[in-house]
Amino acid sequence: LAAAAALFSSVGYTATSTYAIAERAGVKQASIYHHFRGKDVLLRTLLLDTVRPSLDLADELLDAPGDPAARLWALCDADARWLADGPVNIGGLMQLPEVEGEAFAEFHDERARLRARYDALVAAVLGRPDSTRPAEATLVFGLVETVITARRSGGAAAAQEVAPLVADAALRVLGLDAAAARRARSGAADLVPETPGVPGDPGDPDRSGDGAGGARRASAG
Repeated sequence: LAAAAALFSSVGYTATSTYAIAERAGVKQASIYHHFRGKDVLLRTLLLDTVRPSLDLADELLDAPGDPAARLWALCDADARWLADGPVNIGGLMQLPEVEGEAFAEFHDERARLRARYDALVAAVLGRPDSTRPAEATLVFGLVETVITARRSGGAAAAQEVAPLVADAALRVLGLDAAAARRARSGAADLVPETPGVPGDPGDPDRSGDGAGGARRASAG
């Protein structure tokens, strides 16, 4: 998975063969087919392994008590940090035409669930709990994904620095002033006291995934 992520991000999905992935990973090509039907399954696995930690956190925050602004800040910050981190930045690949195919339907379903959690938290912040998709939620979701571009242009460290600023900006988009945003940031620390682990970080066996990390979904919409 780590080898596939590195090749997909450097030479592209179409130009990457399972032979090249096996060679980079130091295994026989047949070993890949023992676990994955083809490279589309590899890419789908990478996508699912990176969207699911955000979705799990979103589920927890949606049901948590307390200030919805703090809960939304916590989700934006953690999600942006996951996008910013990992050995490679595969976020740009999520816009490839191939990802729109049926092979990636499960990923799109999971992404839609994550988007729904954002919608619900944004509606709570706005005091519109009955709103199924506030227009402002599209802006919030898009702001989080600007970290993909930040990493592409400035590297992982720069993208990590952008993450809390993105969370601040998300609340400002919703009309909260600077003081309210600071209170939300402070409250978020109690909800997520430590920076969540990077999906797929090979240095931590307790984290999900298999060494890919990076970004995990298509552009907001």
